[in-house]
Amino acid sequence: MTTLQPPPQRSLIHSHDFRQLWAAETISQIGTQISQIALPLLAVITLSATEFEMGVLITLEFLAFLVIGLPAGAWVDRWRRKRVLIVNDLVRAVALGSLPLAYAFDMLTLWQLFAVALVTGISTVFFDVAYQSYLPSIVDKSQIVEGNSKLEISRAVSQVAGPGAAGLLIKILGAPLMFVFDALSFVASALFIGRIRHEEPIHDRSTRRRLRVEIGEGLSFVLRHPLLRRIVACTGTSNFFSTVTATMLVLFMVRELGFDATQIGLTFSAGAVGGLLGAATTSRFAKYFGEGRSTVLSAGLLIPFAVLTPLSALGMPMLLLMIGSFGFGYAVVLYNIVQVSFRQRLCPIPLLGRMNASTRFLVWGTMPLGGLVGGGLGTWLGVLPTLWIGALGSVLAFLPVFLSPLRTMRDLPVEYDAHREPVEVSEVGRV
Repeated sequence: MTTLQPPPQRSLIHSHDFRQLWAAETISQIGTQISQIALPLLAVITLSATEFEMGVLITLEFLAFLVIGLPAGAWVDRWRRKRVLIVNDLVRAVALGSLPLAYAFDMLTLWQLFAVALVTGISTVFFDVAYQSYLPSIVDKSQIVEGNSKLEISRAVSQVAGPGAAGLLIKILGAPLMFVFDALSFVASALFIGRIRHEEPIHDRSTRRRLRVEIGEGLSFVLRHPLLRRIVACTGTSNFFSTVTATMLVLFMVRELGFDATQIGLTFSAGAVGGLLGAATTSRFAKYFGEGRSTVLSAGLLIPFAVLTPLSALGMPMLLLMIGSFGFGYAVVLYNIVQVSFRQRLCPIPLLGRMNASTRFLVWGTMPLGGLVGGGLGTWLGVLPTLWIGALGSVLAFLPVFLSPLRTMRDLPVEYDAHREPVEVSEVGRV
């Protein structure tokens, strides 16, 4: 007697809608990686920003996650996510495009950089919440990990190409003109998203409840869930201390080590190569160790590589920074793919926007605080001691997942899989 097996599922490469989303994200990421090198260099070299001003710049970039992160999720769940993605791509294009324009007329100031960081941060909040909530709507639940892996591969490829190209182009053209590339990339991203055919249902306004109630549902689901709250604690702590480090990193490389734009670009590219390897090997890693243990192992891998950044002050700075950047990039991408896929499976689809917004509020909301603390510590203690504090903080970030059921959990138990059957929104938060 033979048993009929279901036909093998086609790769997401054959999905028209996923290809559009993939292309949009890839193009946007290439431009973003270029500007992420150009923005701090513009502040440090062109506008002579101090340690504290660098902290303010980083804080404003992520402040929106702390201020509007929670209501953004409820709003996104009420709106059509495709429209949210397009609008916020175009807003970022206009904001970033203003920088080379101001520079051309000799009107560029640090205050404009602050304003652009704030505006792009607000748009990024809405884009990211809608983006992570949109993927499960256009792919099958069994392809969520594949989709996230492919998107992370694109992100990693752009991180390889972007910083190296940025270093070379900044040396030739100057930092302000690099933002032309970023602005155009967001326009191209919006065009690709506009080609997605998936029609989202029109939300019934009569079923809407008070915004406070909807926000509370998302936050309650995250904080009450025994696995989600551990992941959030790890990610939030890691983001805080990583931002402390990031606030001082360009200052450290330019003023302490004497790096030029090309060397800085190569250092960041090493991290992107590690990220590319992480994205390419995540599926095998997760299958071998299991989803739960992969989350713990990838978080633990961050520790030794984070310490190499302040150690580079003792000698061989280029080598140590590139090794540290490579290893850190590998571990971060590995951790991100596993935990994001985990979160998407743990949450019912009607609640995804609020869950993602609540998670972003909790884990990205620590980043503006890290920027302020990093800038303050840099002014008070100096650049190198601040880098040591940021590196050693990765140990604290590891503890929430290490001291959790995830350490011994190979795969997601059936009772935690929110997509196994329809789940009423009223049932969430009772796990």
